[in-house]
Amino acid sequence: MGCRSGLEIELERIVPLREGIIPLFWVEGGERENIKATLQEDSLTESAEYLTRADDRYLFEIRWVPEVDSLIQPMIESRAEVLRGKGDVNEWEFRLQFDDRPQLAEFREMCQDNDIQIQLDALYNPVMPVEKGGTLTDQQFDVIETAYQRGYWDIPRNVTLGELADLIGISSNACSQRLRRALKTLVGEFLAAKRKRETADTD
Repeated sequence: MGCRSGLEIELERIVPLREGIIPLFWVEGGERENIKATLQEDSLTESAEYLTRADDRYLFEIRWVPEVDSLIQPMIESRAEVLRGKGDVNEWEFRLQFDDRPQLAEFREMCQDNDIQIQLDALYNPVMPVEKGGTLTDQQFDVIETAYQRGYWDIPRNVTLGELADLIGISSNACSQRLRRALKTLVGEFLAAKRKRETADTD
């Protein structure tokens, strides 16, 4: 949205309806009427209604034109839970929760299909904590799993390194380095386990 510089917008929640999506936003950095006028003047807004105020923040209900729904629709269709959303005129940052990795992969694929550029800043799995001593981090596991599912090692390859990087939301160079580190860890663990079995067999 073409909101003027200085406004900071925080997503409260998204209300999916059959005819579209109604997001509720906290907005700060201006007067209520000026904020409402700015929102309504935007070509992507069908309507903006003021709901309530908390300190210097104002809660608005915004109805977008159908084109904007494509930005939010992947979150709805992939059943992602929006834990946090905050942004300004330049960029948005979302914290999303998925039930499993296939759900995350579905979200990424829909974003890619809609030409939505995303960058994954962090991946956290509370049931698979990062362990020291050689096991894969969540980020390494994610790139290995995505590469395998997308056919990166198939002959011929079904996905390029650049496409894989886009799916994950990182640069091609970062994706390549993450893959190499993950593979090194996996090979090291495999060889260590093999040597351990061979030693046990000779005892």
